[in-house]
Amino acid sequence: MTESQKRKQLFKYKALATGLFLLMACIFITTTLLQKQYTSHWIGYIHAFSEAAMVGALADWFAVTALFHYPMGIKIPHTNLIENSKQKIGDNLGNFVVENFASAENIRPYIEKIKVTGFLSEWLLKEKNQEVLVKEIAVLLKNAISQFQDPDIISFIAGKIKEAGENLKINHILSNGIFYLLEKGEQQAIITFLSSKIKNYILENDELIRDKVHQNSYSLVPKFVDNKIANKITTGLASFFEDIENNPDHKVRNEISDSIYQFANEIKTSDRWENELSKIKASILNEDKLNDYATDIWHSLKKTLMSELDNDHSALKQYAQKNIRQFAEDLNQNESQQNKIDQWIRFNAYRLILKNTGKVSELISTTVGNWEGKELSRKLELEVGKDLQFIRINGTIVGGLVGLIIYTLAAFI
Repeated sequence: MTESQKRKQLFKYKALATGLFLLMACIFITTTLLQKQYTSHWIGYIHAFSEAAMVGALADWFAVTALFHYPMGIKIPHTNLIENSKQKIGDNLGNFVVENFASAENIRPYIEKIKVTGFLSEWLLKEKNQEVLVKEIAVLLKNAISQFQDPDIISFIAGKIKEAGENLKINHILSNGIFYLLEKGEQQAIITFLSSKIKNYILENDELIRDKVHQNSYSLVPKFVDNKIANKITTGLASFFEDIENNPDHKVRNEISDSIYQFANEIKTSDRWENELSKIKASILNEDKLNDYATDIWHSLKKTLMSELDNDHSALKQYAQKNIRQFAEDLNQNESQQNKIDQWIRFNAYRLILKNTGKVSELISTTVGNWEGKELSRKLELEVGKDLQFIRINGTIVGGLVGLIIYTLAAFI
């Protein structure tokens, strides 16, 4: 029912109660005039009824009106009760709700019936619901990202990069990386690859070797001798690198590994390397460069995220939906896990409700206390005023009957 309808209904019943009072007043005036002209006993009974009915009507009108207003605008003590006592009403209402609805014995039966996981898993197993949840999460994330202030995020990223970078020892990281590769034997694959490439290069460029031999040979040496020497050099070098390529225990391999190990150890312990790498790190962690890095990182990340969140078929959304489905399937099949989660929810719901009952009472009390007094009176009158008009009507009728009984008894005494 709208407020306008409630207002019309209240006016209707007020008019009914007031009309009944006016009817009694008319009867009272009429019987008063008739008593002066006639001596009939029945006129006295009607007169007594109407007189007492008016008293009852006025008394109950005063009582009902005093709840919401000052009767006839006169500030009589203990009237306009709703407006003048709204804080007390709020306090009492808050205490009533807590004592009768939020007490331990009242909430326990409802808490014990809580079984969230069964409903949740069944709901999440439906693909339509998975899509709805993913879309809602995407909307929340988009709104959150849109609220971020770019300068603040960039400053945060730059600060974290600088904080992490300042504590890094580049020489240790570099040397440990080399040690790790040596431990895994990765240098052997590199040596094999390079040996093969060098061997093939030598064989493919034998003409270049012949030319070099001719250029550096004496003019008296026959050309076929130079060619033979060049061929020996070519085949010898190719054979040497082929041996390195095919023999995992070749001396050169071990020497190269030892040299790499010594180089890594030097990087780790040498002050020269530490200083050189620190200079490189300092140039990278320059404030202007850091801001540029952070700006690029954030703008790229933001653009990617917004694009993924806008696209219904993006990899991010598909990944999220896949994990939601997996979670629902696992939860649906694991009754033990369901019981544990439900028990945890029940325990914490029970604990939080009991812990915050005082805040519930305070919230109700504060809310009612902050309401505008006149507005509160008006709203309450619209809600219950119609029923209170029946008090006026009943008061009129009951008052008349009581008056009639008293008059009758007095007539027989």
